[in-house]
Formats: sequence, C-alpha cells, structure tokens
Amino acid sequence: MATTSIIIFALFLCAFGGFVAYDLVTAKRRKEVYRIKSSVTAYLMLLPAVALAFLFILLPILYSLGYAFTDYYLLQPDKINFVFLENFAGIFKEISAKGMLYNAIKNTVTFVIGVVPLQIGLALLLALFVNRPGIGSKIFKVCFFAPVVISLSITAFLWEQILAPGEGGLLNSMLSIFGVPPHDWLRDPATAMPCIIVLSAWQGCGYQMLIFLSGLSNIRKDLYEAASLDGANWWHQFWNVTWVGLRSTVVYILITVFIGACRILTQPMLMTGYMEHTVTLSYYMYNSGYSERLVGESSAVALLMTIFIGGITLIQRRLFREK
Repeated sequence: MATTSIIIFALFLCAFGGFVAYDLVTAKRRKEVYRIKSSVTAYLMLLPAVALAFLFILLPILYSLGYAFTDYYLLQPDKINFVFLENFAGIFKEISAKGMLYNAIKNTVTFVIGVVPLQIGLALLLALFVNRPGIGSKIFKVCFFAPVVISLSITAFLWEQILAPGEGGLLNSMLSIFGVPPHDWLRDPATAMPCIIVLSAWQGCGYQMLIFLSGLSNIRKDLYEAASLDGANWWHQFWNVTWVGLRSTVVYILITVFIGACRILTQPMLMTGYMEHTVTLSYYMYNSGYSERLVGESSAVALLMTIFIGGITLIQRRLFREK
C-alpha cells in the first residue's frame, strides 16, 4: 500500500508540474504580464495545501474506487483478490432480498425527502424573519444560528434525553399533562425517522439561514418599492421579487442540503443504534467496513452512492440553472 501511494503521489506531482509548465507557456504565448519567479513562488506556496488535499481526499477516493472491485478484508490486508463485479452483484442481491441494505436505502430516501424541504423552508422563513432592521433581529439571528455551532454528537444526546421513553423523557412529561401516555419515540419505526428528520432540520437550518440572508442583501430595495407602488401585496412581492432574486442561492442550498442529507450518519448511530428502521447508507457502509471488516463491499456501496448523488446533483443543476 505504501509503494502504491508513493507511485500515485509521484504521478500527481508530475501532473501538477505539467499544469504549472502549461500555464507558464500559455501566458508567454499570449504575451501576458507573467513573471516566472513570482508565479513559481505562488505555486510552491499552493503546493502544501494541494498535497494535503491529495493525501486526505483524492488518495482515499482512489483507494476506495479500487477496493470496490476486490474482496479486501480489513484483518487480512495482504490477501486481496480482484473479484470484478461480484461485490455489486451481492449488493443487488441483498437489495432484492430486502435485507439491511434495502432498509438503509429506504430510510435514506425517506430522510432526504423529509429533511430537504423542511430544512430549506425553515431556513428561508427564519431569514425573512430576521431580515429586518432593529436590535431584536440580531438577537434572533444569534439564537437561530446557535444549534449549528453545537457539536452534532451533543445535539443528538440532548434530543435523545428529550425523546427518552417513559415519563423521564421531557416530551413524554409534557404530553402527560394532556393525558397522553408515554411513548418510545426512537424505538417505534413509525416515529423514529420523523424525530431524526426534525432534529436534523432544526440543527442545520441556521447555517442555510445565513446564506439566505446574504442572498436577500443582494436584492435591490427599489424593486420592492416599485412593486409596492404597483399595488403588489406581500405574497406577490415575495414571489416576483424575493424568490426570483434568491434563485441562484436556492439552487446552491438545495444541492448542498441534498448531499448532506444523503450522508447522514451521526444521528441514527448515537440515538438508535444499528436498527432496521433507522439505518442509513452511510451507517451501513460504516458498519460493513469497520464492524464487519468488509472493506470491498463497503467501497462498492460507496461507489454506487457517489454515482447516484452525482447524477441527482447534475440533474438539479440542469433543472434549476439560470436562464
């Protein structure tokens, strides 16, 4: 593995050097003001960051891509055999048999469908609420953003205490006032995933709120004044001015929230454990790769998941691109 990493890194450095040389030659042909000494200095300063990105991002991706076609077992790293498409055949067989992978896909799709519109909608409502002059709006802005800076592990633990079974849970204690019997929210398949969806949307919407606020600040105020003079009410101003001005912002937020939702792992891991009604694709890959040591199978699932997310992201960009 070390020899392979060194070879790949050497090839990467050669490609990086070729790119630098091509950039210098192209600039010279175009007779641009391009000082070789300062350019080489800039590339040398960029090289450490590029090397770190290669070691911790690109290299693991390349290894995962290669392991997807092998029977790599974590406890026997020296015994790796090329199995071509056997891992993928096993994946589709398990899906057709409605095994744990089938449940992981179903739960991930459920989570994405639930959390993406909810989180984006909450973020937009909060942004519109705090996008007003006054001291109060700044206080609300800090309060709404506070869950984002709290560790997701701590947030999951706190919500686990809120949703704890029996009368000891905060939610059950509050509902008992109205005569509602205690409920095990995280063990019930009907309520576990909705609870995780609400937690995730609440924890992450503050970050998207700030992005929406930056988009709202770029919308010209005279457009609202002109719409008001034309007799447009609040809804018409929002739909014809605000929403149109936020189009590119919404596309960015939609793509990033979708990708983040597909990679959900921490919440079900800490709040419910490896259970059929809450296991997700990332959790399945973690359990398969580290608990069961089946790195080849886990890499194959990761490859298929990457292709799927990339395809959906391209479709989203195609559908919501600027005209």
